[in-house]
Amino acid sequence: MWQLLGQVTWVFTPVTTEITSLDTENIDDILNNADVALVNFYADWCRFSQMLHPIFEEASNVIKEEYPNENQVVFARVDCDQHSDIAQRYRISKYPTLKLFRNGMMMKREYRGQRSVKALADYIRQQKSDPVQELHDLAEITTLDRSKRNIIGYFEQKDSENYRVFERVANILHDDCAFLSAFGAVSKPERYSGDNIIYKPPGQSAPDMVYLGSMTNFDGTYNWIQDKCVPLVREITFENGEELTEEGLPFLILFHMKEDTESLEIFQNEVARQLISEKGTINFLHADCDKFRHPLLHIQKTPADCPVIAIDSFRHMYVFGDFRDVLIPGKLKQFVFDLHSGKLHREFHHGPDPTDTAPGQQVQDVASSPPESSFQKLAPSEYRYTLLRDRDEL
Repeated sequence: MWQLLGQVTWVFTPVTTEITSLDTENIDDILNNADVALVNFYADWCRFSQMLHPIFEEASNVIKEEYPNENQVVFARVDCDQHSDIAQRYRISKYPTLKLFRNGMMMKREYRGQRSVKALADYIRQQKSDPVQELHDLAEITTLDRSKRNIIGYFEQKDSENYRVFERVANILHDDCAFLSAFGAVSKPERYSGDNIIYKPPGQSAPDMVYLGSMTNFDGTYNWIQDKCVPLVREITFENGEELTEEGLPFLILFHMKEDTESLEIFQNEVARQLISEKGTINFLHADCDKFRHPLLHIQKTPADCPVIAIDSFRHMYVFGDFRDVLIPGKLKQFVFDLHSGKLHREFHHGPDPTDTAPGQQVQDVASSPPESSFQKLAPSEYRYTLLRDRDEL
């Protein structure tokens, strides 16, 4: 009887795990060997960090029961006060910050969801699910959602280095593209020159693009697919607004009605033509006029005025002239240059620069105040994080 009771007790004993503490000595080794690692960057004095600790530990216990192998999933933490060098390495600007790693590579999107055991466990389960949908008949391609960006790999064998590289890239970029694959006899009609990867852009009429590089070269494959999956002009939503704001770059935004794809295409083409060299200094975005009525009202516009182009510098908002002026060569580029030079800010406060007035024309100091930033409100909240620093914005 006692032996049986002891066995029953043992069966129902929950798995408990120690959260792995990372330091400069072990961080690379632990993260590089983990299929998936969720790392909590915290400070002991931060009340939000204190509230998260027991939740994070319980979520780790739940996941450990489902993925018992040591390197399948790792829950780890970094005391940022004790290891400020690690915090700087990963550009930690708030506590707590939860970052996801795959085989040592930090994912661009950090965890920003609900801080509950269930939400964290569901997030890890999602990350562990297969990011690649297998096609069993090429006819399935005709039913693809063509509003999405689709990456399709055709392989002779699943157990191959070509597919392992493809799967690794899919693990990283599955939030940005839909990944599909076909093998063996199913894929044979598409493998006339060997294994290959194609990109199907959004839209029924857009032509396919073929990857011409080495399929065993991870960097080359990743860079090509990332270029296709992450567009130059991204859509801002309430779901990704915090993430985009935290990148710290001013916004150049096209406000347009959802069905107005013509204005979006014009904007995308002109950004690519005039501003490709500015990538990395400003975020190119588009927003639904109906969903973002408040920022429009901020600049004294309504959805009826769309399409509208504006810059949000996180201090002020500045409106581009007439939308059709975007087609004037160099006009959009000058608008962005005027932000970086401070000219937009000066002119809102003091009127046109002296160089912009006719000879002999009297320059008046016209006091005005540009609308304050609207999208700054989407930044990480002090009611959810301890924020470490303020940005200097134009």
